[in-house]
Amino acid sequence: MPELESVPELNDPVLVAAFEGWNDAGEAASGVIAHLAESWNAEQIVELDPDDYYDFQVTRPLVEFDEETDERRIVWPTTRVSVARLDNGRDVVLLHGIEPNMRWRAFCREITEVMSRLGVKTAIMIGALLADAPHTRPVPVTGAATDPGLASVLDLEPSRYEGPTGILGVLQDGLTRNGMATVSLWAAVPHYVSSPPSPKATLALLRRVEDILDVTVPLGELPEQSRAWEEGVNELAEQDTEVAEYVRTLEEQKDAAELPEATGDSIAREFERYLRRRGTEPPV
Repeated sequence: MPELESVPELNDPVLVAAFEGWNDAGEAASGVIAHLAESWNAEQIVELDPDDYYDFQVTRPLVEFDEETDERRIVWPTTRVSVARLDNGRDVVLLHGIEPNMRWRAFCREITEVMSRLGVKTAIMIGALLADAPHTRPVPVTGAATDPGLASVLDLEPSRYEGPTGILGVLQDGLTRNGMATVSLWAAVPHYVSSPPSPKATLALLRRVEDILDVTVPLGELPEQSRAWEEGVNELAEQDTEVAEYVRTLEEQKDAAELPEATGDSIAREFERYLRRRGTEPPV
């Protein structure tokens, strides 16, 4: 069990977690954690022992050079826990790791115990999957909450998914069984442009995290990176008539499915929510 004696008592901490690998199409989910850690100056407090959970012939360590000492070092694949304090005084625990190769139940028990000792009561699990989604439309982000009250507040439906799951789903189950309220958010990354990074999907997930935490996250260059990504994909699609036609088909399907939702009132509500999050009053 990692040592946590030096960690001060946290103020109403909430967990935000993502894992690289199967749960992280286009590295959109892990990109959220990296962005939050940098924006909020998060401080690492503990990391799990990688020997217990990783097959290093499958998930290999990396060699890096320290620019200050010009010395080589080995960076082992593992899962790290960091903490950041927001301007409103609340603490956020950030969990970022690589999906382990073995002993998933022990892995999740260890993380659950760490979160319990930190006083976490709510967890936001972030993932990204490949889907038939056009890159020219807003990135779909689906969500589910295990607590009915929380689901009602966030306007989320209980998950009805059945099928294969990754470490994110197993950890969510463990946290829920330990009495924590959990929310899962999944961004749909276009399968025909799945190479990382996927800044548009990362941005979509960040905005949902803002909604749940009721905070404003500094977005930095992410909006511009998102626009550049979309423009780059547009250029690639224009060079391939089959891809261009496929994208048009996806656009038509997407627009037809969402037409009943695209009412003036729904658009106005979304716009007002965005302005409030950015500290701007909606126009009268």
